[in-house]
Amino acid sequence: MLTQRKRLSSGLTATSKVFVRSRNGTATKIVREHYLRDDIPCYSKLCNKCHDLLKPNAQGELPVFVLSETPLKIKEFGSHYILLDTNIILHAIDLLENPDCFYDVIIPQTVLDEVKNRSFPIYQRIRALVKADQKRFVVFHNEFSESTYVSRHKDETINDRNDRAIRRCAEWFQKHLNKDNSNSKINIIFLCNDKDNRNKAISEGVIAKSLNEYIDALPNADDLRDLVPTENESFDKTTSSREMSYPEYYSNSRIMGGIKNGTLYQGILNVSSYNFLEASVQTQAFKKPLLIIGTKNLNRAFNGDSVIVELLPKDKWREPSTTIIEESNVDVGDNPDEEADNQEGGSGIISDKERRVLAQEALKVTSGSEENIQKRLQPTAKVVGIVRRSWRYYVGQIAPTSVSLENDSGNASKTCFVILMDKLLPKIRIRTRKAKELLGQRIVVAVDSWQSTSRYPQGHFVRCLGEIESAEAETEALLLEHDVEYRPFAKNVLDCLPSEGSEWKVPENLNNGDPQLARRKDLRDKLVCSIDPPGCVDIDDALHAKQLPNGNYEVGVHIADVTHFVKPNTALDNEGAARGTSVYLVDKRIDMLPMLLGTNLCSLKPYVERFAFSVIWELDDNANIVNVDYMKSIIKSREAFSYEQAQIRIDDANQNDELTQSMRILLKLSKKLKQKRLDAGALNLASPEVKVHMDSETSDPGEVEIKKLLETNSLVEEFMLFANISVARKIYDAYPQTAMLRRHAAPPSTNFETLNEMLRVRKSGMNISLESSKALADSLDRCNDPKDPYFNTLLRIMSTRCMMAAEYFPSGSYGYPDFRHYGLAVDIYTHFTSPIRRYCDVVAHRQLAGAIGYENLDLSHRDKNKMELIVKNINKRHRNAQFAGRASIEYYVGQVMRNNESEQEGYIIKCFNNGIVVLVPKFGVEGLIKLDMLGDADTASYNEDTFELTFTDFSGNNRKLGVFDKVSVYVKSIKDEVSGKRKAQLILK
Repeated sequence: MLTQRKRLSSGLTATSKVFVRSRNGTATKIVREHYLRDDIPCYSKLCNKCHDLLKPNAQGELPVFVLSETPLKIKEFGSHYILLDTNIILHAIDLLENPDCFYDVIIPQTVLDEVKNRSFPIYQRIRALVKADQKRFVVFHNEFSESTYVSRHKDETINDRNDRAIRRCAEWFQKHLNKDNSNSKINIIFLCNDKDNRNKAISEGVIAKSLNEYIDALPNADDLRDLVPTENESFDKTTSSREMSYPEYYSNSRIMGGIKNGTLYQGILNVSSYNFLEASVQTQAFKKPLLIIGTKNLNRAFNGDSVIVELLPKDKWREPSTTIIEESNVDVGDNPDEEADNQEGGSGIISDKERRVLAQEALKVTSGSEENIQKRLQPTAKVVGIVRRSWRYYVGQIAPTSVSLENDSGNASKTCFVILMDKLLPKIRIRTRKAKELLGQRIVVAVDSWQSTSRYPQGHFVRCLGEIESAEAETEALLLEHDVEYRPFAKNVLDCLPSEGSEWKVPENLNNGDPQLARRKDLRDKLVCSIDPPGCVDIDDALHAKQLPNGNYEVGVHIADVTHFVKPNTALDNEGAARGTSVYLVDKRIDMLPMLLGTNLCSLKPYVERFAFSVIWELDDNANIVNVDYMKSIIKSREAFSYEQAQIRIDDANQNDELTQSMRILLKLSKKLKQKRLDAGALNLASPEVKVHMDSETSDPGEVEIKKLLETNSLVEEFMLFANISVARKIYDAYPQTAMLRRHAAPPSTNFETLNEMLRVRKSGMNISLESSKALADSLDRCNDPKDPYFNTLLRIMSTRCMMAAEYFPSGSYGYPDFRHYGLAVDIYTHFTSPIRRYCDVVAHRQLAGAIGYENLDLSHRDKNKMELIVKNINKRHRNAQFAGRASIEYYVGQVMRNNESEQEGYIIKCFNNGIVVLVPKFGVEGLIKLDMLGDADTASYNEDTFELTFTDFSGNNRKLGVFDKVSVYVKSIKDEVSGKRKAQLILK
């Protein structure tokens, strides 16, 4: 990129940025104009020059000057403003948000752009700080200021140019603010954790400090030091003689070359739930996942990291582990101040304890035919690079064994371990002065680095959530663990809606001069009702049906018209897009959009008029579509039913009013729609879903029950599916490249290999067919055990875990055959029916409005690249919401079981060398029963061909347990002393 400058008559300076882009062997020269200004203010209230320079805009407004005329004054730096480098924001955003430090802060535009490119969530948080009045953060547009813009030198990297631009900005501020202000000098403190960049700044006359140096100079330094991220150095400075090292990651050039020539592969690392020393990476080059075995081969990768792996020789390929290995059992008592001794030819990766565990695994008595061993063999690999870290805020507790309880003198930082709630992740080494105070507390930590010379990653304390097992701390913990945004909506978001106290109503006159209102169809005469779970207040769908004179049926699905209030590119829309979905916990709901919208303005409550987006079909008696129409409408719901209330009304022969007849028509047609789906191969899978009843007065969990589904549940589901399919076809016809759709890929046959082998061996040759979704559905129907009615449900639960996850996508990303939704057995599908709680549906509404000519579609939903960004975020948010909901149920089920220990039926779903996993349908929980709780470990043997574990129990009896066996277990809730989480403990009877 080359840059040229020229002075314009207007006084602006234009720089021409010249790029050369190469595609398909041809070079294209691209020239872009970049205009520089001489009137960009410094935003300091001390600067009269900038005040005098500026003129009011068309509204008579001047830029707001927020940098204080009385900034913080400390002995070492005097009165000063702070100018931040990118690395400070990325690694210390929680410290910047702290109310006890960091006021009068300048963020160069160069820094803000870098943050946006590297972490959009952190970018949003820093923007929120800029918008807040209290902290006095400002963005200075140095890239458009003639005084601070710097051109890129020949052979200079982009990073080096950006570093120079930031230093230039700091230098300009120092000179600018003190040129005519000798009486009250203001220093600019450039905060940067890059030592080389700091040294360059100092040589250029800029006061540059590291974050540690700045915090140490503050009067409240003792309270803040724990929040400072660790720099790229080991905590332990005294272990050079015992130094350990992981393999260094490959260089970028070696990685690029390896991927190109097919010797290296990229994928997401998934750590085994039962063996923290084993992980897998799925790649397109291999049918089976690549196994990553052992700490050295995992090479500092976290679960969820995007990694580069290199294949190991075939003689090192092996079967997946059949042994349960938990980090908490291997590394108990490790000293946080010391690294492991040198081992394995100087690599020092595997500790003595870990080596013993691996040796025990190798000595376990297993049996199986050579043919089956070869069949189970998988390629193995090692991690040689990290493409993208999955690091986020983590929740855990300080390991008591890593904290000395003796009275230590002084107030120095102590090194200790934090055991994370997520057992798939390693413990984090932190320094804190509050280690003893924080014992027994849920705390939040951030990971700063993982050096090749450190056995454990290094991080820092962020904040305390509260006492372990308190409902508030555990709920906030699970929200943080699943990256759910739960903070209150900002004022600028709420300002996009009518005020809370005002009563918004549908205008009485549709012809009041508003062309969009005039296009709405008046459907207030339709017998519309809603059917939802009990207590539902955010009602986003309603239905109606009636028989037509020709014998056919008119059926309408009416969806809350959220997009009437949520306009594209507003603060409200941006917030909804960022959150992606509402999150439903046992005791609360975390809204995607403000409550006023979901429970009032848009909610299709009964007896009030509401705006809706309606899909109305004419269906024949076999539920075939004769005609379909889409319209923005006005409706007035007649009633809001719970599923049970609707079912009772439909079943009551004495009820024959028009509304009841309407619901009976809906039920009749829904059964035909469902049968058509099943005939086409739609899957009827299952999950161990339970419902926790909460005490209405105390909010304490009462009892757990398996969710019961009524015919009215299916009624609503079928018509929501029907509407989603119809809308998908309509928006795809209108926007073939950017239609918001949802797909579900067919599972690869390898996903079902183990389950099918279990069925063949354990259930007399039963088999799940995978030729098509129809074949799979039919084979599941055939897999029945006359002696055990629950077996078929259990098999459907286990089959669900072998399926691929459904995902949102813009239609231009795949060919039409890949649009297919395997589970629903339809060729095209979207989500349209819940715009209050899903952002996908908001986009689908806008696209449908554009498709029917109601309003023009915003560019953000017509641009393929922007749609890719939208779906990437909502896919992530959707998954996180599901995991958070399940974690909430798990927590409250654990609380229920504390006071309700009982004997229950369970089913073995996994067997290992040293234990079994049992599913308890009553509570929807799985529990691990280790071999040392079953009997004599020395007598145990595991047959991998028959999935059976044989051992001698404590009474001296020989026992044999296998997959699918029904067992009786005593269920109670215990607190895991390592992670602090409450979990189900199962004791085999």
